[in-house]
Amino acid sequence: MFEYWNPRIERMPIKDLHKLQEERLRTIARYVYDHSSFYRQRFREAGVEPEDIKELSDVTKLPFTTKIDLRNTYPTGMCWLPKDWVGRYHVSSGTTGKPTVVGYTQGDIDMWTDSLARALTSIGLGRGDVIQVSYGYGLFTGGLGLHYGAEPWSDETRRRIEESTGIKAYDIYGTSEMSGPLCSESHLQNGIHIWADLFLIEAIDPKTGEQVAEGERGELVVTTLDKWAFPLIRYRIGDLTIVNNEPCECGRTHPRIMRILGRTDDMIIVRGINVFPSQVESVLMKIPEIGDNYMIIVDRKGPLDVMTVKVEVTESAFSDKIADLMSLSKAVSQQLKGVLNIMADVELVEPGTIPRSEGKAQRVIDNREV
Repeated sequence: MFEYWNPRIERMPIKDLHKLQEERLRTIARYVYDHSSFYRQRFREAGVEPEDIKELSDVTKLPFTTKIDLRNTYPTGMCWLPKDWVGRYHVSSGTTGKPTVVGYTQGDIDMWTDSLARALTSIGLGRGDVIQVSYGYGLFTGGLGLHYGAEPWSDETRRRIEESTGIKAYDIYGTSEMSGPLCSESHLQNGIHIWADLFLIEAIDPKTGEQVAEGERGELVVTTLDKWAFPLIRYRIGDLTIVNNEPCECGRTHPRIMRILGRTDDMIIVRGINVFPSQVESVLMKIPEIGDNYMIIVDRKGPLDVMTVKVEVTESAFSDKIADLMSLSKAVSQQLKGVLNIMADVELVEPGTIPRSEGKAQRVIDNREV
């Protein structure tokens, strides 16, 4: 039986949901302007005041916030509340640079709890269910948030997990800056619901900063609407996705983001071609002989870029017959070329050879000198 944690909010008519968002957007704009010297300066640079925010479309008048801003204000420059108002701190894993320190009031923690309760209920969890804790602990929100860690995956990886384990595998989404894991697909597995009473989302062109048309791929931008120790205005997350504003068949009216298609900072350019690790993974996971772990290594030999995909094979496929491995390597290379439009060298290695990491998996090593 698939139910709702908060049916009044989750099934709220879209018109009413937009009205609630407008009210909260005006409130958070005034709040950060009055309390944050960082945002007050940014608003002035953009030539905007809180009174200019009257409807949802006015969000484009507000300045962006970026990861660089968070690093420049490390450790707690973005959290300006008195310390005795902040009940908890978490930090990001720091895999892409200096960690981000995020503060939480008790109200922020309660919001996070409610968001996760909605998400877990939407996939069928309820009273009496048992959750296995599968992730490492620390200040990282992936461990202390939902007690579960996650990495982007392809449809092929999801299918492989479901077929090999006999379980249903669901997409879940969140970032350290937003509050860690927050949202998930419903049992229909057709997009991740982002709770619109808590977050206002946009999809923008990463180059121009302009909003993209409905149904087009863009960089996800989030404005927090009910987060007070660490509010964010138009935060450019860097994840590439498609925003779907159509009501879901599950009955929830909140917008959905479709599968994460890559990251703006994960994209590598090889011989003038844009390459995303998600494209490589999508090819690899369709090949039965290929294992679950891989790495992309980019070098420069003379004037040319060379990309090598180092990938583990399954126990059954690993062989001491050189001809068999060469044949498999050639087949993988050809399938990669069909998707990427460039040739990639393929290095097959034994299972367990590629190092695992406790935090986010490092999929790309770029050895080229800029």
